[in-house]
Amino acid sequence: MIEMVVHGITLDPVSQMPIVILKARENEELILPIWIGAFEANGIALKLQEVTPPRPLTYELLTSIIKEMGGEVEKVVINDLKESTYYAEIHIRHGEKLHVIDARPSDAINIALRFDAPIFVSEETLEKSKVPAPEEDIEKEKLREWLESIKPEDFEMGKS
Repeated sequence: MIEMVVHGITLDPVSQMPIVILKARENEELILPIWIGAFEANGIALKLQEVTPPRPLTYELLTSIIKEMGGEVEKVVINDLKESTYYAEIHIRHGEKLHVIDARPSDAINIALRFDAPIFVSEETLEKSKVPAPEEDIEKEKLREWLESIKPEDFEMGKS
């Protein structure tokens, strides 16, 4: 497992879909972009910008429920990639019991950010995410440079 941190959110220049950018904590060369929905991107952007909504949004509500019931999110694991879809788990500790909940990566990342929990990606998932196309190395390098250059302030989500 490789620990990742949320580097930021940006828009895909072609599809205009939001992308959450994860970078390995120990190796910033290792980047995992995940295309996500606008609502989920907005939740991540609000948390990264430390904006507190006037009323609890879905992720704040879920965080409150987990805490009120005595739970704590230990970690999030992005554990698979099948047919261009990523899969994740939220590991919640409740007393002596560990609950592993299936989740979309965007939801799991939102919850991890609110609990300050680590985000991990399995090495197998990172390997599956690589695009083996040597003839596209120039385009791949341009994409990597673009992904590395983005900052959270480069992307401002609309208000929900």
